[in-house]
Amino acid sequence: MGLSAISAAMPTGSINTGLDYVILSKALDTVEQDGDALTKMMEAAVTGLGGQIDIRA
Repeated sequence: MGLSAISAAMPTGSINTGLDYVILSKALDTVEQDGDALTKMMEAAVTGLGGQIDIRA
């Protein structure tokens, strides 16, 4: 829901609450995308890990 839709649906006193909601929602989306990217980077870093075992007696 965009800011214009929120501000049209709410009384004047609660527009700030709607704006807070939009900003927090966008911040959450950004954090989720960053987390997904970090997970992919970590998975790519461990490719082939444990494929060889060096044993010496």
